Amino acid sequence: MFFTKRKRLSRNFDLSPDEIFVDASNLPKYDEQQFEGRLERAISRRTFYGLLIFCTLLFLAFVGRTFWLMVVEGNYYAERSQSNSLNFTPIFAERGNIYDRNGKVLAWTDNGTSTDKRVGPNRVYLDTPGLGHLLGYVSFPNEEEFSTGKYHPQELLGRDGVERTYNEYLLGERGVRIVEVNAAGKLASDHIVKLPVPGQELKLSIDNKVQTKLYEFMKQIALDHGFSGGGGVVMDVETGEILAITSYPDYDPNVLSLGQDKSLIKKYLTDSNNFMLDRSIGGLYAPGSTFKLFVAIGALAEKTVNPLKNFVTNGKLVVPNPYDKTKETVFKDWQNNGTVDLRRAIAVSCDVYFYIIGGGFGSQPGLGILNIEKYSRLFGLASKTGVNLPGEEDGSIPSPEWKAENFKGEAWRLGDTYHTAIGQYGVQVTPIQLARAYAAIANGGKLLQPTVVKIKPEQAKASSTITVDPSVWQAVREGMRQTVTEGTAKSLNLPNVTVAAKTGSAEIGITKTRVNSWIAGYWPYEKPHYAFAVVMEKGERTNTVGSVVAVRQLLDWMTIYAPEYLK
Repeated sequence: MFFTKRKRLSRNFDLSPDEIFVDASNLPKYDEQQFEGRLERAISRRTFYGLLIFCTLLFLAFVGRTFWLMVVEGNYYAERSQSNSLNFTPIFAERGNIYDRNGKVLAWTDNGTSTDKRVGPNRVYLDTPGLGHLLGYVSFPNEEEFSTGKYHPQELLGRDGVERTYNEYLLGERGVRIVEVNAAGKLASDHIVKLPVPGQELKLSIDNKVQTKLYEFMKQIALDHGFSGGGGVVMDVETGEILAITSYPDYDPNVLSLGQDKSLIKKYLTDSNNFMLDRSIGGLYAPGSTFKLFVAIGALAEKTVNPLKNFVTNGKLVVPNPYDKTKETVFKDWQNNGTVDLRRAIAVSCDVYFYIIGGGFGSQPGLGILNIEKYSRLFGLASKTGVNLPGEEDGSIPSPEWKAENFKGEAWRLGDTYHTAIGQYGVQVTPIQLARAYAAIANGGKLLQPTVVKIKPEQAKASSTITVDPSVWQAVREGMRQTVTEGTAKSLNLPNVTVAAKTGSAEIGITKTRVNSWIAGYWPYEKPHYAFAVVMEKGERTNTVGSVVAVRQLLDWMTIYAPEYLK
């Protein structure tokens, strides 16, 4: 038992002799650093269990949070994890090509010519002059467009011409590509989840060759004879399809679309010649004597004049002052045209004749300003044509209300009617309006909606029909033909095509030293197919070369290279 006790004691109390002797002797000079003279106390049960409970709770919180993230919210974070490893990138649709009526490509998408920081492909335009305003150009979305969420910041949108009008048609629909990367950021997989849908092709009614030549002839005349610009339109008189529509000066759509040539772009935007103005649809000009036909049609329709009645003119119309008989007002003609009837007056562009039938003189009643406005508006003048191009303007036809509004309440005077009757004063029209009006004269009164897109004949749209006696059309058309055979447009008297036309020279500015040179008409005379209107802007008054020469050169060229349009 002694040994058993000793063994049990030895097992339960493992004390060293030093500890026993130090505590027993209680030496007065103990070393505290060696724990001499005192017993080390064990951690209390309370502290131990408190620490155990704290660690247990911390462990349970960790396990609980792990359970929540992996089980309860596992799917959510799995999706987030997957998304963080996937990059969704757009696949830009190819913008639809634009063609002329003969299938010549005018604008297309090139995936291999990107020279800037674009993600998507470049838009390329045929490198021929005179197409800029017609085709337009493209650029990135602006802040407002981007904020709608509809467009990608690197997507190209139409900014002018048919690119703008038919932007959604040409744009197509973006596709989507998913690129998966691993934790190291390296490509793991690449696949397309949505194929892009290419934009639709657009076929224009324009003949690129005719368009280019008209522009080149206008440009050369402007450079050689001091015109600041010009605009021209050739239009089908039965469908409204436009064969050519151009404006000088023009811009290069490739330059604006790429946006790299900053100096040239600045010139386009700030030059006094206004490169960005499409003069064919947005340029407002006094039509001059080309306006006289609508006064003639109105006077014949209202029966205020007989087309065979002769008037003796001597180069001026002298009107007595109604308030002072000793004074008189003189309205000059451009030359002494002698005795004229309606047809002859149209042919030689006699101002005095149209002063008289427009405003009246002596016993001859005039059409009057209200009817002048009525008939000119019947032909769509000073109203937008609805052509499918952006930037079209309307214009103005003077009236007593118009004058009161624009000249601080001034009263309308007889002289205002005279000047309006010859297409001056406040008359403002665009070349496309005049081309459409002359097409209505050629086709017997159908006021068509012009279009630059190729259509079927049954798709032609007429906004209205002008109804007058057939003899009215005949008299005016014969006067137009006489203008070409023996009048002011004799240079258009060609052997291969019969042309009916009317010229006009509209004085501009206070000094009236400059004029806008006009020509409008149609061909062939016997069976009209195309109407035209061309204006050359701000030329010298004494200059004899202008819009008539541009049309003559075009018809000469077409006789050889595009005779199909002269039939």
